[in-house]
Amino acid sequence: MKNLWSGSKSPRKKEMDLLVYQSRLIGADSSLVVWGGGNTSIKTVRKDFRDRDTSVLLVKGSGSDLKTIDPKDFPSLRMEDVLALFDKTDMTDDDMVTYLGQCMLNPKDPRPSIETLLHAFLPYKSVIHSHADAIVSLTNTTEAKQILEDIYGRDVSIIEYIRPGFTLSKKVGLAVQNNPNVLGVILMNHGLFTWGNDPKQAYDRHIDLVNKAETYAKTKGKSKKVFTSNTKLQIARKTRKQIASYISPTIRGLISNNQSMVLRYDDSPDILEFVNSKEGQELSQVGPATPDHTLQTKIKPLWVPISKSVDNQSLVKQLMSSVNEYVDAYIRWYKTNTDGNHKMLDPYPRVILIPGIGMWTTGKDYKSALIAGDIYHHTIKVLKTAESIGQYTSLSDKDSYDVEYWPMELYKLTLAPPELELARKITMITGAANGIGKAIAERFAYEGSHLLIADVDHDGIHRLSEDLNRKYGNGRVTPVVMDVTKESDINNAFHILRTTYGGLDVLVSNAGVAPVGAIDEIAISEWNRAFNVNTTGHFLVSREAVRLMKQQKLGGSIVFIGTRNIPAPGKDFGAYSASKAAEAQLARVLAIESAEHGIRCNIINPDAIFEGSNLWSVEVRRQRAKAHGVSIKELEQFYQKRNLLNVRITGADVAEATLFFASSRTSKTTGAMHPVDGGIRDAFPR
Repeated sequence: MKNLWSGSKSPRKKEMDLLVYQSRLIGADSSLVVWGGGNTSIKTVRKDFRDRDTSVLLVKGSGSDLKTIDPKDFPSLRMEDVLALFDKTDMTDDDMVTYLGQCMLNPKDPRPSIETLLHAFLPYKSVIHSHADAIVSLTNTTEAKQILEDIYGRDVSIIEYIRPGFTLSKKVGLAVQNNPNVLGVILMNHGLFTWGNDPKQAYDRHIDLVNKAETYAKTKGKSKKVFTSNTKLQIARKTRKQIASYISPTIRGLISNNQSMVLRYDDSPDILEFVNSKEGQELSQVGPATPDHTLQTKIKPLWVPISKSVDNQSLVKQLMSSVNEYVDAYIRWYKTNTDGNHKMLDPYPRVILIPGIGMWTTGKDYKSALIAGDIYHHTIKVLKTAESIGQYTSLSDKDSYDVEYWPMELYKLTLAPPELELARKITMITGAANGIGKAIAERFAYEGSHLLIADVDHDGIHRLSEDLNRKYGNGRVTPVVMDVTKESDINNAFHILRTTYGGLDVLVSNAGVAPVGAIDEIAISEWNRAFNVNTTGHFLVSREAVRLMKQQKLGGSIVFIGTRNIPAPGKDFGAYSASKAAEAQLARVLAIESAEHGIRCNIINPDAIFEGSNLWSVEVRRQRAKAHGVSIKELEQFYQKRNLLNVRITGADVAEATLFFASSRTSKTTGAMHPVDGGIRDAFPR
């Protein structure tokens, strides 16, 4: 591990700037901390509300991430009040949190880390805590204590595993008091603490101690092959991807019985090496590498055994059986260890491992699934290192239960804001780069949905994706260039959908074209283009959506974007009106055929959406203006004045109606046609 402290890049004077710089260096290295793990602190002087100099502890706030942490993420606590706790003999987590809240210089600051007392009880200016893979690999072995003593001698104190809180903090504080010359503390199954007179010294010591662990592991384990390849489990990449694509919705359906989950498929080399090894199944069931990992991946992953010859149907049956067995085992584990004070959490796996295929991770959103995946990559690394120097061990079942059902973590769940209307949902939108489709994508992303947005406009669809991911988090939106008239494009889009998010809850079939011309004048190519896009395109996309939703067994909502021309066709708009009318009939048939599977299908009829729309080309505007006997400049005003409400219709208006049909608010509505046209008497649904 390289020491990345740069004299030219690090701030030279302000302690807060040094703390942020140090924290981000630690956070940027995933072999030290992963997604919100670890914590840092500094002891300094701040003005209190009476403008008095006050000794304070600035410590990482709960829920912040070291790699992106800012000064505002470090609450200040009065050291005099915090240190008064050192004389106590015991303290519950609830009492500790309440007390620390009273110690804060500014009550509006974030809640301090659960390990605040540990930082406070160490009598040093700057303190760092990490879950370094190299350290955890050593602590999670049967001979851990002897190994650590061989490496560090008297330079570190070793503390047996205790869940974070007052007891651990005091034990560490006493250990350092009794041996003031130590450079750090190693917490078994948990990680490393180092300190210094300033942030640089604490960082330098941290990297140095981690490097010693890495050097030991490389030296002792270089001759031992840990993961022995099982050649019977090797599956060609193309076949592996096809199988993963097929079974992903099945997995999502099986583990979403309590609440919908988002999935992420991963067949990275280290994952395949592990799941294809003879040792993988047994090692995967030993337990998590650290308590923090338990919170994201549960105590164990689901291992799905496969036979020599893998086919989709047999794998689906095996998945159903394996998930049921996992849930039963989790319930038994819960009943064995619970004291009855905590309601059982979701019993479904967060990590699914299938030999030959790879890994799926699950979460309430893409980020959560990504975090679980990243953590399991590190778990495999720890497993491999630990087995190379000894035998991997983990927390006991009771310790793992106490982490997963830790009141402090359960309390955090109660602080979470209400989920957005489309949280945990996955939506596919066609024709999403411009106009109505773009407005729907923006509205759905705002409401928490994960999106696969498709369009023939490569630049437009990627611009929109970048914008939405920037606003709502990377991974929330996936762009796909897709022509709805090409089955190969659609198959590719659904493959991406299945392996990126695991399934589909909502299809918004919006792609369309609007050729103009009288029936006796329009070219057959234009007529066919209208039906290929406006009818067959909806058929091809919805066919795949229904297949996926039926396999997933979670129901679903299909929303067709139609047009006012369905009930009220327009002059010189025959190809458009007829093809969209066929689309509406297709929607009705889908509603009839899919209802028994909990899949709804409804249609929205907008009128004259000019804003950002590619339908209203110069040619279309010219033709429609001619048909209505107005100038091109008067066209938009003409459409506004002809509706009863005399209002301008926008893509945002259509997006609201689409959200209505996509959401649970219309869970008992299917086969409906809803106008968004300001009120046009000829177009009233009949």
